[in-house]
Order: sequence, then C-alpha cells, then structure tokens
Amino acid sequence: MTDPGALTRAEVDPADWVATVSAARDEGYTFFDWLTAVDQSDDEQASGLDIVCHVMDGSTPTALRRKLFRTRVPSGSSLASLTGVFRGVAWHERETHEMFGLDFDGFDDGTGLGLRPLLLPDGFEGTPLRKSFVLAARASKPWPGAKEPGESEHAKPTGRRRVSAPGVPDPEWGPR
Repeated sequence: MTDPGALTRAEVDPADWVATVSAARDEGYTFFDWLTAVDQSDDEQASGLDIVCHVMDGSTPTALRRKLFRTRVPSGSSLASLTGVFRGVAWHERETHEMFGLDFDGFDDGTGLGLRPLLLPDGFEGTPLRKSFVLAARASKPWPGAKEPGESEHAKPTGRRRVSAPGVPDPEWGPR
C-alpha cells in the first residue's frame, strides 16, 4: 500500500508540458485539482513564471496518489493549454492569464471566446499578482503594518533606510 496522499513532484520542460500531464492522466491521475503561477521574475538565473499543476488519482481511497508538475515559462513566452487534457483547467488558466499575464496557446473552454477576464472588474489594467504590479492603494495611504525598527518615537535612529511593504512604490511614483 502506498502512503495515503503520497506526493510526487516533477519538473517539466515547457515544450513537454501537455505531453507530461497527458501521460499522468493516462496513468490514472484523472482528477485535475488546481493550476496556478508563481512570479519568479526576480530570479537572476532564469526569470519567468513557474506554472504549477496538481493532479490526483483517487481510484483507491486507501492509496491516494498525487502529482505536482512545475514548469518555468520564460518572461514574454506563452505555454500550451491543458484544456484538451482536463476540461476543468479552463477556469484556472483564465485566472492565471488575468492575474499574471500568461497566454495559453490553444486555450479552448468550449465557448469560442478565448482567454478573457474572469475576476477583475471591466477596464482593469495590469496583472495584480506580478511582483512588478504597483498597488495604488498602498501608494495613496500609509502602510498599516507594524513599525519598522527605528520608526518608533521611543527608539533611537539607527541609520537604516525605511523598508516598504511589498507593492509599495518608490516615493517618486504617482501624482505630485
């Protein structure tokens, strides 16, 4: 008997993405769980987006098997869609496209409408889950988090520069 919930991880070349996930489906991993992205644009070795896909084989309740696939898509590139492998991946690919700006080649959710907005309001510009996205709300009002060392009225100045929270633009950003 395998470990309940045993997880196998696999690094996949973007060119082999669909073939690798299809092979897993054919091996019994017939339950698509989720797909998302992680912005790795600050990786000096190979910047881009990590696309992560989780599938499961639940055919035997006492021997749940899980696989996690990850591929690095270079900045400015696209990735082949998994909608031909798992129909349920369409929502996840639309969300990833909208939030991270990644195009999925061959995307087909059966509507013929292609990749289109899913969660954000009409007219929204930008990709809010990218590290480069400036959060306007953080630019317009002070960060409500805890004070940094040296910022308290009781502390002595340390000479450290003030650290901003993620998504807070430089002081030069925005209207004057």
